[in-house]
Amino acid sequence: MSTNLPESQPSEEVDLGQLFKLIGNAFDRFFRFIGRILEGIFHLLMLFLMFIKQHIIKFVIAGVVGVGLGFYLDSTKEPLYISAMVVEPNYNSVQQLYNNVEFYNELAKAEDSISLANALDISTSKAASIKEFFVDSYTDENQKIKLFDAFLRTLDTTTQKSINMEAYLKDFNSMDARFHRVSVVATDNMVAKEFQDKIIEGIVENEYFDNQRKTKTSNLIFQDSIYQKQLAELDSLQVLYKKVMLKEADKPMQGTSISMADTGAGQNKEMAIINERNTVKNAIVALNVERVNKTNVVNVISNFPERGAKQRGFLKSYKLLLPSVLLVFITLFYAFIGLSKYLEQYKK
Repeated sequence: MSTNLPESQPSEEVDLGQLFKLIGNAFDRFFRFIGRILEGIFHLLMLFLMFIKQHIIKFVIAGVVGVGLGFYLDSTKEPLYISAMVVEPNYNSVQQLYNNVEFYNELAKAEDSISLANALDISTSKAASIKEFFVDSYTDENQKIKLFDAFLRTLDTTTQKSINMEAYLKDFNSMDARFHRVSVVATDNMVAKEFQDKIIEGIVENEYFDNQRKTKTSNLIFQDSIYQKQLAELDSLQVLYKKVMLKEADKPMQGTSISMADTGAGQNKEMAIINERNTVKNAIVALNVERVNKTNVVNVISNFPERGAKQRGFLKSYKLLLPSVLLVFITLFYAFIGLSKYLEQYKK
């Protein structure tokens, strides 16, 4: 009995051939598209280089004039000094700190030296020397990780598993940082030191934060008294167990009775008391650290220096800004002229 070959084989070969042809055409069109893009970029680059070559003398003159004039203006302008202090706001007072600094900065930018002098309790002339206020977070990756760990401790076990550290660090809010740096830019290098206390008072005098501080202090004192009482009770209990162990050890062996001293149960209980005492002692140490950190609404970690440092910023200097402005102006001017000529020719 003869076997017939499938009749669809030639059709399948034709379909595969058409498929490969379509794929080849698609790749060909894609590479031609890429080639046209590269050709267009090369054409624009050549036009730009021709434009630079045509006006190179003008660009050089503008650059030299701008740099020379910039050096002159930089040498004659009044120098600026920057001073910074690092603070640790407590009781959620960081927002108040940022608001106050922003208020001082608005007065400085508006050159309202009278209002600024009243706000900082300094003379009007010294207030007029202040040019800028700004505040930023002062943190690093290690501090962020510590904050993340402290945040996790406030959550239950189920919620902790759903919190991702990378997402937390990515969405980290600068106001969540522990330390913040307040900076002042002024023409008087000694003015910042004079109003440091006033900046702190502007936050401390807030009744809400002061009440929070008083409540926290009372709770810490109460917690300390509890720990001290627990420690005294553990000491008494330890003395009691020692006495029991000594009495048990002095008793003669009677029959099959087993004393506490022989089994080691007394030592185990004493070790449990010692471990508990160490736990309470560590809690007292942590509590003392917290009491120091939470004594004030705002802790000043680093004071304003006696004299501010001269502000050095090449990007803000006239020797960079002036030549840049002149070069951009000349480029736009001649580009506009060239575009106008092109449009005239195109219209004709």
